[in-house]
Amino acid sequence: MEIFQATIEDLEGVSNQFNFYRMFYQQASDIEGAKTYIKSRIENKESVIFVVKDEHKYVGFTQLYPTFSSVSMKRTWLLNDLYVDATARKQGVGEMLLQKAKDYAVETEAKSISLSTAVDNHAAQRLYEKNGYVKDSEFYQYELSLI
Repeated sequence: MEIFQATIEDLEGVSNQFNFYRMFYQQASDIEGAKTYIKSRIENKESVIFVVKDEHKYVGFTQLYPTFSSVSMKRTWLLNDLYVDATARKQGVGEMLLQKAKDYAVETEAKSISLSTAVDNHAAQRLYEKNGYVKDSEFYQYELSLI
């Protein structure tokens, strides 16, 4: 398996994974909307998307959005989306994506990575906590301190 930052050449594969991700959160399938959304994020450099490919198949992605902490006067990243294809689960893809996001955050001298997940998504919660994220028990928010 390989992991890398997505470019416009990855639009089809990333959009398919993004569509599955949205469906996981009970949204109607909308592959054209997914393509438009992902294309805009990539072309406008509004997010950073990392993908995992197994041979020629896209099996997961994560999308980071930049934000900033006024108090610390540092960049932070919002890990808004993370999805692993059902056929690739329990193979370390999620951990690969989290590590790549962390490496990128360190590289960009960020203060932290924040994320949120569904209250009933226990598998994701275990993955995040295993990788150093700390749960905010009131809002189920996580943060990985990089300083």
